[in-house]
Amino acid sequence: MLKKRIIGCLIVRDGIVVQSINFRSYLPVGRPKIAVEYLNRWSIDEIAVLDITAGRNGDGPNVRLVKEVSDRCFVPLTAGGGIRSLRHVEMLIQGGADKISVNTAALETPELITEVANAFGSQSVIVSIDAVSDGRGGHRVWSFRERRALDATPVEHARRAEGRGAGEILLNSVDRDGSKAGYDIGLVGELASKVGIPVIALGGAGHPRHFAEVFQKTAAAAAAAANYFHFTEHSVITTKSFLERDGLGVRLDGEVNYQDSGFARTGRIRKKDDLVLDELRFVPVEPDEL
Repeated sequence: MLKKRIIGCLIVRDGIVVQSINFRSYLPVGRPKIAVEYLNRWSIDEIAVLDITAGRNGDGPNVRLVKEVSDRCFVPLTAGGGIRSLRHVEMLIQGGADKISVNTAALETPELITEVANAFGSQSVIVSIDAVSDGRGGHRVWSFRERRALDATPVEHARRAEGRGAGEILLNSVDRDGSKAGYDIGLVGELASKVGIPVIALGGAGHPRHFAEVFQKTAAAAAAAANYFHFTEHSVITTKSFLERDGLGVRLDGEVNYQDSGFARTGRIRKKDDLVLDELRFVPVEPDEL
């Protein structure tokens, strides 16, 4: 059985990693290469660098950024933002990306999905879908460029992308973005059951149990998070240890893990008893004999 993947997303705006809230508010976090370095140390399975300002002036993806972070990335790296052509994809792959993520291009020039799949293989193509509630219990695809909901549903768009050769779907809930309220289980569950390619859930993670819920209640192959990983030390390995405790198979082969630790209601590692800490702090030293 394939292990579930935990993916760290870096949302980059004007060269800085930001915290995104409902696709409207952006708070600075730090430099991309530092964020990549920390995610690597914390045993993340994959990293996606999504540059939301790349290509806004018609200049294509930020290849320099990808080259910079790939030097410090030792897990599969996905690059997204500003991709409009096969040449752009070639530049990103040559710059160190293992996969590319297309969002606007998948809507406006869907034939690019097939071109990339034919050139580099379906496994290298992730179609990113931003989904927003339609207010009637369903969802519509959200256009980041046009700032509006489109007529297509996420399932319809995902099926078309799969038919054109996409290898994975990155499904992002606009309504849950930055909410810390958990993944949109209904949205993820419906889409994951209607396509034959892996689905990555994104949007809403704020506690290790949110990752457990999306894996237990849907067929999602991976869960991604952005804001969640930036503000809690060892958040990746803590989350993986939580999932392992719940019987969910994840890659847990880093130097540190918390499999034998308890978890507080906040999802953080519970403080050890004072007696245990005293034993760790005070180690008897036998006097030397002369």
